[in-house]
Amino acid sequence: MRTAFPDFRLGAVLATSFTGTLSERHGDAVERIPTPHRLVDWLAVYGLTVESCTTAQLDLARELRESIHTAATAAAIQDALPASAVQAINDCSVQGQAAVILTPEGKRQWRLSSASCVEDALGVIAADAISIIAGERDGSLALCASPTCRAAFFDTSRSRTRRWCDMNTCGNRQKKARFAANQRKNAGSSE
Repeated sequence: MRTAFPDFRLGAVLATSFTGTLSERHGDAVERIPTPHRLVDWLAVYGLTVESCTTAQLDLARELRESIHTAATAAAIQDALPASAVQAINDCSVQGQAAVILTPEGKRQWRLSSASCVEDALGVIAADAISIIAGERDGSLALCASPTCRAAFFDTSRSRTRRWCDMNTCGNRQKKARFAANQRKNAGSSE
């Protein structure tokens, strides 16, 4: 069960939600995991509970996040995957030690041991990124249509035509901007 954190963008896809911890990449960037403790909070929201996080582990997490973003962006535009991003994702994947389990409800769930550390949780995120970038899951990678965002997201809509990484933020902002422009246009033409 995910707990709501007002400043976290929570999505259904772990890897692309993780890349969303840095938003507005082409505008005034917003870092949503500015401290090791916030990374612990974010991981807990996704059921990847760890006891603590060091500054070095936060740096590793940010490196993974940016590598996933870079590789997912390349995949979304059908470009070659950058070797350095692939290497960083693979390194995190093999360093982590987590197990996947089947819940009584028939769902797939990652389980970290009681001695798990941030690297184990990052391994789960890396494995999720690999599955979506490799095309193993039903959906497609796309880039947010917001010019200030351009986040990579995993589109699982039936038509695969989703335009926004998050309708509640980027999509809503664009709808408001269109509405305001139309209001100004209509006000100007009635004078």
